[in-house]
Amino acid sequence: MKAIRSNKGFTLVEIMIVVVIIGLLAAMAIPAFQKVRQSSIEKTLTNDAKQLASAANQYFMENGVSTILVTVTAGVIDSNSPLGSYVHQISKGNSFPAGLTAGSTFTGANAALPSGSQTLTFSAEGQKL
Repeated sequence: MKAIRSNKGFTLVEIMIVVVIIGLLAAMAIPAFQKVRQSSIEKTLTNDAKQLASAANQYFMENGVSTILVTVTAGVIDSNSPLGSYVHQISKGNSFPAGLTAGSTFTGANAALPSGSQTLTFSAEGQKL
């Protein structure tokens, strides 16, 4: 009796080629995802800064003051804080100074950004500098 040999399945070379192709695709995709993530964090930081600056300017105009203290605990602005009725929370990881002054700049930071761009500076009107 003759043994029947099956030719079904993949050879080692075919499997290695597939693994190499998957590795190349991953090597191209991972940096793109990291860029999108960094861009998203920068946009939330910019948006939060604009909201804080706008709220502070509104408070300055309504109350005739030029300095305001902001109390933020775990991303939530204290409701008893002067800005508590204007802005309720900021995005996770974003941090801003405790005091805002009319006509000055302030810096927002996020530790998740790469070391070269951890802080972004904004004017009191929320413009990115």
